[in-house]
Amino acid sequence: MRFTVRPYVLLAAVVKRTLRRDPFTGTVFVFRAKRADRLKQIFWDGAGLAMIYRRLEKQGFAWPAARDGTMHLDHARFEALFAGLDWRQVRALSVRRPAEAE
Repeated sequence: MRFTVRPYVLLAAVVKRTLRRDPFTGTVFVFRAKRADRLKQIFWDGAGLAMIYRRLEKQGFAWPAARDGTMHLDHARFEALFAGLDWRQVRALSVRRPAEAE
């Protein structure tokens, strides 16, 4: 008899055992390959674990430094990382409030 373990199950086990976090909270957990040209993310979407795989052809992902085995990015920087952009270049736009309503 041969069993196949799904990759998202293995990653959920890493989250639970190594990071000591609950993979079923909705938090996005991102894993990268050694060469930093591929990443996988898993998250609980309310109905099951979802896994997304992304690979860049010409360059690697700009990866933030980890503290205690984890990293934290806000939504905009996470989107830039996942798109293959340098997340360090993402800045929030400052919007000036209008002087008066028209």
